[in-house]
Amino acid sequence: MGKLVIVGTVAFDEIETPFGKTDKILGGAATFIGLAASQFNVDSTIVSIVGDDLPKAYLNLLSSKGINISGIEIVQGGKTFYWKGKYHNDLNSRDTLITELNTLADFKPVVPDNYKDADIVMLGNLHPIVQLSVINQMTQRPKLIVLDTMNFWMDNAFKELTEVIKRIDVITINDEEARQLTNEYSLVKAAQKIHTMGPQYVVIKKGEHGALLFHHGNVFFAPALPLEEVFDPTGAGDTFAGGFVGYLAATGDISFESMKKAVIHGSNLASFSVEKFGTERMESLKRDEVDKRLHQFKTLTQFDIELK
Repeated sequence: MGKLVIVGTVAFDEIETPFGKTDKILGGAATFIGLAASQFNVDSTIVSIVGDDLPKAYLNLLSSKGINISGIEIVQGGKTFYWKGKYHNDLNSRDTLITELNTLADFKPVVPDNYKDADIVMLGNLHPIVQLSVINQMTQRPKLIVLDTMNFWMDNAFKELTEVIKRIDVITINDEEARQLTNEYSLVKAAQKIHTMGPQYVVIKKGEHGALLFHHGNVFFAPALPLEEVFDPTGAGDTFAGGFVGYLAATGDISFESMKKAVIHGSNLASFSVEKFGTERMESLKRDEVDKRLHQFKTLTQFDIELK
């Protein structure tokens, strides 16, 4: 079993959907990634920054899931990153109402010494300079570096983003971002172009329509499980990424065949994440529930057909 470094935000989210609203609750990319990866009992650490306004109970929650939190810097007198958003009725689009960077504005990540030789690094959605700084702190080239990014960085830090993309193995982005990054409408052509930028593997997330995995001519598609209720999509993409890297860290196998299974595990965990507000569902998630839904995925995608 390999070590996993997770870089990203531990944050306050305030969310409104057609089903209700919350006050400030625990959120952030690294939080969702870490909780999902913890399902595989991997040796993981979160590298992030928070203010002393973050309740200790939130950090204790992460620790209770076996996540090393020594890489989370706590700024005395500082305020934790805060995001407030409102989802439209289709839950596929949202309006950002408030974004306060707070301590994140001056974040200089420090990877704990005993994780600088980690096998897998998961770079959550942050400024590319922060992501690059983490890569440069590793004492040896990780077996796998996975990058998540978004259109904001394509608009505002494109040069730095391309420098990071050159040095990674896997990129996970949604279909809109893949098109923006490459100026290609066809996702197949977009993936081909991204391969030339550096990554050997391209994962394109399509929300409720599943995810595509590309590897130089090989393509795999994982559906999203049809759900009766989607309560809150916040963190679903990060949960997917956490399931993806968690499975790979647990198995130590980074072949294309293993990544296909990792995509399924990521999709499976993301289907739980959306069932309640914030991290609530992931906090209580049990292994037998995960396994039961994996069987549903198998039934959804498996069929016999006679070919002549």
